[in-house]
Amino acid sequence: MRTTIDGQALQEMLIGAAAVVEKHKQQINELNVFPVPDGDTGTNMSMTLGTAAQELRKLKGATLTKVADTAASAMLRGARGNSGVILSLLLRGISKSLKGMEECDGAQLAVALQGGVDAAYKAVMKPTEGTILTVARVSAEDAFAAAEQDSAFESVLAAACASAESALAQTVHQNPVLEKAGVVDAGGKGWLHVLEAMLAVCRGEKIEAAPAAAAVKEQADFTDFDTEDITFAYDTVFIVRKAKEDIDLSPLRRYLDTIGDSIVIGEDDESFKVHVHTNIPGAALIRAQKYGTLELAKIENMQMQHDDLAAGRKVRSTDDLEEVEAELEAGEPQGVAAPEKKYGVVAVCAGAGLASVFRELGADNIIEGGQTMNPSTQDILEKINATPSEVVFVFPNNKNIIMAAEQTVPLTEKKVVVIPSKTVPQGISALLMFDPEASEEDIVATMKMAMQHVTTIQVTYAARDSDFDGYDIHAGEYLALYGNTLFGSDTDVEKLLGALADKLKEEGSEFITVYYGADISEDQASAAAAIFTDRCPDAEVSVINGGQPVYYYLISAESQ
Repeated sequence: MRTTIDGQALQEMLIGAAAVVEKHKQQINELNVFPVPDGDTGTNMSMTLGTAAQELRKLKGATLTKVADTAASAMLRGARGNSGVILSLLLRGISKSLKGMEECDGAQLAVALQGGVDAAYKAVMKPTEGTILTVARVSAEDAFAAAEQDSAFESVLAAACASAESALAQTVHQNPVLEKAGVVDAGGKGWLHVLEAMLAVCRGEKIEAAPAAAAVKEQADFTDFDTEDITFAYDTVFIVRKAKEDIDLSPLRRYLDTIGDSIVIGEDDESFKVHVHTNIPGAALIRAQKYGTLELAKIENMQMQHDDLAAGRKVRSTDDLEEVEAELEAGEPQGVAAPEKKYGVVAVCAGAGLASVFRELGADNIIEGGQTMNPSTQDILEKINATPSEVVFVFPNNKNIIMAAEQTVPLTEKKVVVIPSKTVPQGISALLMFDPEASEEDIVATMKMAMQHVTTIQVTYAARDSDFDGYDIHAGEYLALYGNTLFGSDTDVEKLLGALADKLKEEGSEFITVYYGADISEDQASAAAAIFTDRCPDAEVSVINGGQPVYYYLISAESQ
């Protein structure tokens, strides 16, 4: 039983903790749904600890105080994201508690853990229960109780680990977001890995860096969360070198609370680091410069990160900037297509059939994407630049793609006009009205007017039991969205289509087009179209192979 530790032991423990969190970072990422479902907590915690490990490996024969100070200072500067900043604060508080010590026993460890908790709670603007803060606080409290019974370092650390594991299990019930996803807190899981790794090293185990764990049993479903739930889009982290040592940062904290949330401020004698979620990151940076000189800044769009996760794509971050720059440089020789005509069209859709429809209507370029595959601004920009026209009309055909499309406007020498189509049927109806001989203003007005007359119906399936808009939905049922609202669900798709047909008849729809998806046969599609033909005798009904994923049927209904 190890009763105390020195600087070398703490150094080995923290390097071991960095290796363990690196190993499990993907597992932690896949739990990350709070405060926003952007899936980067494991990466942020790993990279934060990694900066400390890198500096610690340079030390030889350092004291306990030196090791703690080195780790805390490196993590403050290397902290990434909300979880990384809180992790750095926990270690900053621990470091202050260990200042001047040559060795640390269990009682002193308990004091240090509590010091870390105090530092973290003080820095977080609005502490939320059911997070890493809760796990750290409960484990520190139980460390004190354990130290009263046995002051050996190993005993107290073991008690803190056991308590952290128990507290982590409760987080799923303490936070509504976690309970909705059915997972424990990602940051709390990371902190448990830190404590467990330190205990393993304390007991003499050797920990080496290893590739991320392949199989993960616990995982949040990021498609459960809509990007509209993310109030503040930009994850903003920056470091400011203080103008003077003794600075009151409370006015800055109050200001940031007016423009964002998830605010964490950590500081040492020379610098302070800010983490905030906001829609105006520039304002945060400008205000912070009243207190010193801006050194570094990182800004990431969490809405796009969430969309990438929901679509199963690799999430891009500022860590990929070199790769992105290389891609952009590689793409430069392609240049911008010289204009051969006045107007061109770029459309977003998923499915070979739908792509054919847009091409037949005059689209120059198609971007594959949709509900579960949101293209990036760069994806859209490349197609715009490849379009040989002076003006390029862009049809996003999905509400979550409109913003990305709009970001292309200042990025190209071509004039970009985004037609705000929220669905594929809206985009098709708008493009049907395209008159290349008309003025730009008339084209836009006519297209927007056409979209107003389109009702979009989407028929898909329920992947899990849920409650939506007051409807009790069961896994495996077919469900229909009528416009922006849930129309209903049923185990019998023909029964559901019949109810939809009755609704369209009641609404007086004159033109009904049924686009059937990749999982529907031609015979099934014909049977579906027949339902609308029988129940809506006054409407003109068409059926087209859209080939779209996810949705069995996309139905466009129009009336004059």
